[in-house]
Amino acid sequence: MSNDRLDKLKAFYEEDPEDPFTRFALAQEHLKHDNPDEALAFFEELVETDPDYVGTYYHLGKLYERLGRTDDALDVYERGIEVAREQKAQKDLSELQDAKLKAEGIGFD
Repeated sequence: MSNDRLDKLKAFYEEDPEDPFTRFALAQEHLKHDNPDEALAFFEELVETDPDYVGTYYHLGKLYERLGRTDDALDVYERGIEVAREQKAQKDLSELQDAKLKAEGIGFD
């Protein structure tokens, strides 16, 4: 069933490759299928083309951490924190700040 979801998301993407929600969902689905390179490409493109799509920063940062790219993760968290502040998105801001602290080794579990 999970492949069906990936196939449907790919079809949505083909219809509207600019839709940020579809690209975000595709990235998440690729992670579920253990395709981190595919997920990374979608997340990185999304923060470049739709920098106000604040949810991307957390997930891209976590993927960078998973790939051992801590400096990139910290940079992405910081950029996401700025976007969340601008949008007054308190929940996203809190999650990004917590993720950044943990990546720096000073967060709470």
